[in-house]
Amino acid sequence: MNVVEAIRTRRSVGKVKQDPVPQESIEQILEAGTWAPNHKHTEPWRFFVMRDGGRELLGNALADIAQSKAGEKTEEEVAALRESAQSKAMRSPIVIGVAVVPSDDPKVIELEEYGAVFAAIQNMLLQAHALGLGAVWRTGDPCFHPLMNEAFGLREKDKMLGFIYLGFPDMDTKSGKREDAASKTVWVNEPIERLNGSNQS
Repeated sequence: MNVVEAIRTRRSVGKVKQDPVPQESIEQILEAGTWAPNHKHTEPWRFFVMRDGGRELLGNALADIAQSKAGEKTEEEVAALRESAQSKAMRSPIVIGVAVVPSDDPKVIELEEYGAVFAAIQNMLLQAHALGLGAVWRTGDPCFHPLMNEAFGLREKDKMLGFIYLGFPDMDTKSGKREDAASKTVWVNEPIERLNGSNQS
């Protein structure tokens, strides 16, 4: 699969089989992530591969976060909330947490560290697709909750940028659709002081 085909045909696969994923495939996906561009070669990504009972690490974190937001609920309702949250970690045989650990170097722009890890995630999704695996990148408020950092041993300034749920596809995917690049592009061919805001609509 060439790179253009991989980019155009990759889709989020939210339903996968519970069949084991080969160790070699997981390692290839992780290695793909490490080849993302990153300023000053800080390599700010951290990967957490969870499988089998290890997925309970994520499940318990999600349950704790759900409970922390439960408010005035009965014990039975809280138990149900926790069970529902914990089950989310079991939707695929492999879950890879991807976190950003920004450099402490004051010369490094923190936002650029985030960009590097987002690029690493895209590399990982493309590699998974090229290997015939299904993957979906799940994010949301729980990722950025202090209890998530606590569960994964992350510092306050670090952030979990999402979880890649990985497995063999158990669903059909539809063709993708994007607006033409021309509708999102401004070509600047001659000296100009500034662009009019209408050019960027």
